[in-house]
Amino acid sequence: MSTASKVVLGLSVVLTISTVAGVHIKQNWDRQRLREGVLRDLERLERKRENLRLLEEQIQLTKELQAERDLREDAQAAQNP
Repeated sequence: MSTASKVVLGLSVVLTISTVAGVHIKQNWDRQRLREGVLRDLERLERKRENLRLLEEQIQLTKELQAERDLREDAQAAQNP
């Protein structure tokens, strides 16, 4: 076998191995990104639930404060006819 054919064969083997390795690395990277996406979605849903819970608490507190304010205003109106 001539030197040129050995070089071409060697380059072909190296390029083939590099291509196969690159494809496997990319597949693993893509799989990892998909898993991270699922985790991010779960975290986002948990934050959304927490925000909704906090919003409900704020709505309840607002109602209580408005009720207290109304009672105070009624008491003041009764004192100052």
